[in-house]
Amino acid sequence: MRSHEKSSRMITIGGDLTVHRLGFGAMRITGAGTWGPPPDRGQALAVLRAAIDAGVDFIDTADSYGPNVSEELIAEALYPYPANLVIATKGGLTRPGPNEWDGNGRPKHLRAALEGSLKRLRLERIDLYQFHRPDPSVPLEESLGVLVEAQRAGKIRHIGISNVTVAQLAQARRFTTIVSVQNRYNAEDRTSDDVLAACERVHLPFMPWAPIARGEAMQTLEKIARTHNATTQQVAIAWLLQRSPMMLVIPGTGSLAHLKENLAATEITLSNDEVSSIG
Repeated sequence: MRSHEKSSRMITIGGDLTVHRLGFGAMRITGAGTWGPPPDRGQALAVLRAAIDAGVDFIDTADSYGPNVSEELIAEALYPYPANLVIATKGGLTRPGPNEWDGNGRPKHLRAALEGSLKRLRLERIDLYQFHRPDPSVPLEESLGVLVEAQRAGKIRHIGISNVTVAQLAQARRFTTIVSVQNRYNAEDRTSDDVLAACERVHLPFMPWAPIARGEAMQTLEKIARTHNATTQQVAIAWLLQRSPMMLVIPGTGSLAHLKENLAATEITLSNDEVSSIG
């Protein structure tokens, strides 16, 4: 069931981590194609610090962003971390080159990925560690077993999962406690509607990656944006926040101006008719 009314600004992950429902995705602070260092390292660091100064308390990253670059920049900019900051990262992909992403759910790779993330982020325990994508060549339970092992060792607080079907989510939840899901979702791409609905039924936070729509949906977003004297990106974020109370939206940017615009999207309330027109 969808709520078209402005809902709570906060969401709880795993029963003990309460954060704002608008966080920051740290994918775009790297170079072109999510590869290598950013064109302006100083600005990337400034964006991270400005996000925290503005009240952001949830950052999503991954070892594959750069690779390694995003995690290194987060630590450089923000360590020692504010007490209320939740940093989520992911493992399970390798990077042959710019815009190339290969899955690797083998236990050996995931153990190394986790240890690398802990070192780069300068953490003894990661609050939310997400399996980046199920690997068809490795049983899901085998991949998740590494994370459960690390959780028991105190290296992971909570386990999340990303890029999954409803069946894979159910399979993962039978094996261990899953506290969040991150799938592609925006006004144009609703292929994970069933996964979002499954999350709503059991109150799991859902993080939509690629939250800004392209294609035909942009026309509707542009029309609504003019009404609110806002950008289409702001309307897209506002729509996601109103689409479901389980949405934890993580738009990313390497620009201070765009960061400010994204954060201002929380002040936009769409009417029921506007939400319905987007779909």
